[in-house]
Amino acid sequence: MTGRIHSVQSLGAVDGPGLRYVVFMQGCPLRCAYCHNPDTWSFDGGEEMDADRLVTQILRYRPYFGENGGVTVSGGEPLSQAGFVEELFAKLHRHGIHTALDTSGIGEPTAAARVLQHTDLVLADLKFLDTANYLKYCRADFHAVERFLALTAQLNVPLWIRHVVVPGVTDSLDHLRAVQEKAQSYPNLQKIEWLPFHTLCLEKYERMGLIFPLAGTPPMEQGRLDALLLQIQQD
Repeated sequence: MTGRIHSVQSLGAVDGPGLRYVVFMQGCPLRCAYCHNPDTWSFDGGEEMDADRLVTQILRYRPYFGENGGVTVSGGEPLSQAGFVEELFAKLHRHGIHTALDTSGIGEPTAAARVLQHTDLVLADLKFLDTANYLKYCRADFHAVERFLALTAQLNVPLWIRHVVVPGVTDSLDHLRAVQEKAQSYPNLQKIEWLPFHTLCLEKYERMGLIFPLAGTPPMEQGRLDALLLQIQQD
């Protein structure tokens, strides 16, 4: 089976445990207000590649990511090409390679379950906590995200929850406490990653002739984020 690949990163250090070979899939049904990769939205772009060719390419880097790292498939939205990701992960498992799925959780449930059968870790972007904000800021269905997260728990796939902290949008203490409570409700949760909002993507939006919805929002200062998280830990 072939898939559309936007790009690859041969030695990523922030997309799962250890060093990772990161595959960015092309195409995403969401339009998140703080998306930093609008070039991955279109389902027509990228390079078409079959799973065997990609596995061969990945194996060249195995001496670098070794037993402590592995392969992460990100996006775009990888569940939009679930059949390809399922085949890729199954082939990687035959080589004993750790697999991680970086996803928004938006995908057809049956196809997602087949991917999860070959997934060692899910990195799930929990963007908001209610239907209205998911629709407003992401054009996505919150209930679909909840169904996916429940599926990871049902299949006992280790879970990392990721949440982008945006000044004036998702940076209140009450909101961060609620995100933490929601994440901890999943028995398979291993870790919460709090990601500070930044504006490094502005040039990309300008180059593509797109308006960045949060262009007037300042970056989230790491020091302030650390202070907020410290308050939560002291509750």
